[in-house]
Amino acid sequence: MAADGDRKPAKKLNLKENYALLTRGLGWEPSYQKKEDIFRNVDFEGIRIHDWDKWEDPFRLTMDAYWKYQGEKERKLYAIIDAFQQNNGQFNVTDARYVQALKVFLNGIVGLEYASHRGFNILGREFPGVGPRIAAQMQAIDELRHATTQIHAISHYNRYFEGMADFPQQFDRAWYLSIPKSFFEDAVSSGPFEFIVAISFAFEYVLTNLAFMPWMSGAAFNGDMSTVSFGFSAQSDEARHMTLGIEVIKFLLEQDPANVPLVQKWIDKWFWRGYRLLALLATMMDYMLPKRVMSWSEAWTIYYEENGGALFADLARYGIRPPKYAEVTVKEKSRVSHEMWSVFYTVRDALGFPVWLPSKEEMDWFSEKYPDTFDRYYRPRFEYWRELEDKGTPFRSNTLPKLCQVCQWPCLYTEPDDASEFVHRQGEYQGEIFHFCSDGCSDIFHDEPEKYVHAWLPVHQIYQGNCFKEGVDPTSPDFNPMAAALEYMGIKPGVDGGLIRDHVDARRWEEWTARPANLHEGAITGAVRKTT
Repeated sequence: MAADGDRKPAKKLNLKENYALLTRGLGWEPSYQKKEDIFRNVDFEGIRIHDWDKWEDPFRLTMDAYWKYQGEKERKLYAIIDAFQQNNGQFNVTDARYVQALKVFLNGIVGLEYASHRGFNILGREFPGVGPRIAAQMQAIDELRHATTQIHAISHYNRYFEGMADFPQQFDRAWYLSIPKSFFEDAVSSGPFEFIVAISFAFEYVLTNLAFMPWMSGAAFNGDMSTVSFGFSAQSDEARHMTLGIEVIKFLLEQDPANVPLVQKWIDKWFWRGYRLLALLATMMDYMLPKRVMSWSEAWTIYYEENGGALFADLARYGIRPPKYAEVTVKEKSRVSHEMWSVFYTVRDALGFPVWLPSKEEMDWFSEKYPDTFDRYYRPRFEYWRELEDKGTPFRSNTLPKLCQVCQWPCLYTEPDDASEFVHRQGEYQGEIFHFCSDGCSDIFHDEPEKYVHAWLPVHQIYQGNCFKEGVDPTSPDFNPMAAALEYMGIKPGVDGGLIRDHVDARRWEEWTARPANLHEGAITGAVRKTT
């Protein structure tokens, strides 16, 4: 036996060797259990994988490097958040309307981050290959970190503004948040390969830039350095997630030609589902940012039509074509945000945030950005609603809209080739009629009807009396079903929704800052014109 002084120091592994040990050396062949019993869901979708070792992660990130890198980002992030809070950074944002966009972000997106964390944990259990299993587990940790840092960053606003304290309850129950919630529930209840195509490719790779525009760039334009900080902290993670997305697609397509039609079907489905989800972000981008980065139409042109066009031209060599109904999104890009804001305005008493009509200067900006649609279809509507507001009789909808069975948005979109006609599709399954907002959602339903007949549609549930808290007595003489449903959703009538001019956030903002919070005519001209 050699003496201690004679021992040679252990050889330091290079990055390639270290990564190989992590993503190949941790794998083993089971000896007393069958592989099909361990990985029970990897075969039922029909995807064929011949060699899991062909999976390559371009980042080749090892666990020691991962923890060191993430720890450095945490220290920097929380130093900035602490400084933001100590210096009352909430008063540096443009005005109280911007805070309403944060409510949409917190109430909608944080829940998605956590749902994504759960989904990638499932993949870490389902995949036989060690490489993709490690990548999925790292992304699961990323998504959990994103959810917690977003909560921490925005929690400071909760001390000053209404509508942020009940975000978990609202995410589970509020009708307009069922759109993002159903998106991830649809994905996580799919098979492992469909889930990773849906989230890592269709959402993270193809559509993620459209998500960052209203959040991080919008935050920077509107003085919200807290949100900017967690956006930058997450952006390096998103780069890895996008890389995972393109690696997934190429890996599946190169493994077996039989995978091509399955992958194409999932791209078609999840592109459309992701696009419908992004209608919420289109509305934030055009209507909820006092200082705008760019219009939704411009963002869609750059980040999908140009970038996505190049992507699918590259994937054509595998037999992949652009997503079905992509041409519809191009036709709708000049209308979707205006249609969504109209919906929110008319049902504002059932929202977790107040709304407002665009000012004259903002409508002029819309006319410039949407020359073919805004003045023809939407300016007259908003001007009429302004007249009603001025008379003290603001327009509102007193009924609940019909929802799409798949994406769960109200069926209030318009025909791709006729913006004056509502789109409505319907189909029958087992003797029951189902309704859809588009051909894309109709196709998704009819491909998997037994999945979507189980969708929990908020409007249906409200009318069936299933959206009341335990102990509520619907037979009592003073029972108000709508107030009871809003309480169930975590929305406080008279506090959370309505018009911003009457909202407590607007009153407090003016008291604290001596700056108006709801500037209808002209006061935000500079903010709008600086970004044209």
